[in-house]
Amino acid sequence: MTDAGRLEKLETTIAFQEQAIEDLNKTITAQSAEIAALRRLIGNLGERVREIADNPALSEAPEPPPPHY
Repeated sequence: MTDAGRLEKLETTIAFQEQAIEDLNKTITAQSAEIAALRRLIGNLGERVREIADNPALSEAPEPPPPHY
């Protein structure tokens, strides 16, 4: 293999690696944003559960039993 061929192969490999790194970075960024949103949602749900536990009047009334019960 000539030096020019080896150089071309290395440049091609680097180009693919740079694209893969960029794609992975975009995926990680999107996942990070989604995780942050889910953490906020879980925090809000936990707060709501604590409010209901502290004040049962805030919870919805239990469903009546079905007619055949």
